[in-house]
Amino acid sequence: MKIRELVRHWEQNAKGRLTRGTYQIHLDLEAAARLAALTEMYPKHHTEELLGELIAAALEELEASLPYVKGTQVVATDEQGDPLYEDIGPTPRFLALSRKYLHELMQQQNSAEH
Repeated sequence: MKIRELVRHWEQNAKGRLTRGTYQIHLDLEAAARLAALTEMYPKHHTEELLGELIAAALEELEASLPYVKGTQVVATDEQGDPLYEDIGPTPRFLALSRKYLHELMQQQNSAEH
């Protein structure tokens, strides 16, 4: 979800799956004031929920902004038959590590439920 889509999302009051673990962060005063403003504007949402969704949106945008680095291996062809080369930049590593930690977190959550 893009950051610009969050306001619409908050107005629709949707909920997602949450981890059992918590994160504790310190905000600078300007960020804390902006978060307080959002909490007042969207009182149906807890501050922690808004923070979680902001972080998720920022991580999605970060992932999209990671630079593509053209490798030498052709992994596919486009509609015109031109070769598409593997990405050897940070994106594949970020995605692989994200999947690894998602798998670990899901296993921890399943273990805690049983």
